[in-house]
Amino acid sequence: MDACTPNAIIQEQSLGIHYNKGNDLMDYVTDKNVFNYSEGYVPVSFAPGLGIEVDEAMVREKAKTGHHWKNDVWRNADGTPAEW
Repeated sequence: MDACTPNAIIQEQSLGIHYNKGNDLMDYVTDKNVFNYSEGYVPVSFAPGLGIEVDEAMVREKAKTGHHWKNDVWRNADGTPAEW
């Protein structure tokens, strides 16, 4: 079995993107190295389950305040709604 899978499914991931600061996906896992990209690949994990351990303390802490993220409203020049 090949230890790498092409990055075709997660090309549009948002890890480390500017609007996720302090609330990024990697803030909620104990091992920040689970998604070490290399040449367009993420190594397949052989750990149990998905190979990701959730930082439950962080989840509980963030759950106290909830989230305040709102999607921007994108508009075309004529004012009609648009996608990203």
